[in-house]
Amino acid sequence: MIGQRLYRARKAAGLSLRDLGTKIGFSHAAIKKYEDEQSVPTSTTLLKLARALNVRTEYFFRPETVALDRIEYRKRSSLPKKRLEAIEHEVIDQIERRMELENLFPMPPSVPFALVPQLPDLVSDLAQIEDIVEAVRKAWNLGYDPIPDLIDVLETHGIRVFMIDANTDPKFDGLAASVNQMPIIVVGSNWPGDRQRFTLAHELGHLMLADRLAAEIDEETACNRFAGAFLIPRQSVTQELGAHRSYIEPKELALLKEEFGLSMSGILYRARDLGIVTPAWRDEQAKLFRIKGWHITEPGKPYPTEKAHVFEQMVFHALAEDYIGESKAAELMQVSLTSFQMVRALEGSDAATHQ
Repeated sequence: MIGQRLYRARKAAGLSLRDLGTKIGFSHAAIKKYEDEQSVPTSTTLLKLARALNVRTEYFFRPETVALDRIEYRKRSSLPKKRLEAIEHEVIDQIERRMELENLFPMPPSVPFALVPQLPDLVSDLAQIEDIVEAVRKAWNLGYDPIPDLIDVLETHGIRVFMIDANTDPKFDGLAASVNQMPIIVVGSNWPGDRQRFTLAHELGHLMLADRLAAEIDEETACNRFAGAFLIPRQSVTQELGAHRSYIEPKELALLKEEFGLSMSGILYRARDLGIVTPAWRDEQAKLFRIKGWHITEPGKPYPTEKAHVFEQMVFHALAEDYIGESKAAELMQVSLTSFQMVRALEGSDAATHQ
């Protein structure tokens, strides 16, 4: 057990056998023996390994392991294999803690994911996606209003959302996978909120459109259309912009972004897709965005980042019901006992968890 977990923690840290050995003053051969279960590290060595790998010693003894199935990266080819492995191992660690926590409850605290019924078996035209989105929003009682907390909506319907620090991975645009038939979505914790929301909605599109698209329809294009429509449905776009426009003020786009959490560029695509503006005018605006650098950083304040509070809330729920004690709660949240006690007492800032 320790060997497998040591291997995974090392991969998550992006360290080679030699790198880890150097950090704790051991040879790479000694680390390899630990990973191959040919030797068992002492408690002192485990402490050194835990510090070097930025994990708690309890991590090495966690009983349950999981495997990611059907992993899909939106830009997988752009990331080095070493970093992909690190991301996957980091995600697995979060999922394990989440599953361990959920299993403490007598009744499952999360509902299983289910497809919305009565969606069309075949999507042969991208315009059909507008109707699909409306069916999903209706089934989930979302109406046509902005969605202020998208992560909460997804979690409520059985999709687990995890966050990683993706500052060092500008090419990482999100990950979707499943664990025990449970869909998960991973986004960067430090991305602007509109990027997080588009990625979350895009991956939801993959779930809802799976095996429905005609052969001639590109899946990524279809999921982009789904994401934009899910964040600002056509009724809302038409109500805000009108049926036809020859020009849209950039300030209008900025205000809609602030309201609905979709980028200015994304709103331009919505206006084009719905025939409010011509494709040629949208392309002209895209060129203008590139000239001004808005294709990288749009003007105005960034849209607030999404907050993944479900895991932390479940920890305190389990603590209140005496399913766990403070020490286990601190372990699950990956903070020291002292830090956890301060958070519990509402003294100081919130604990920084990855969920």
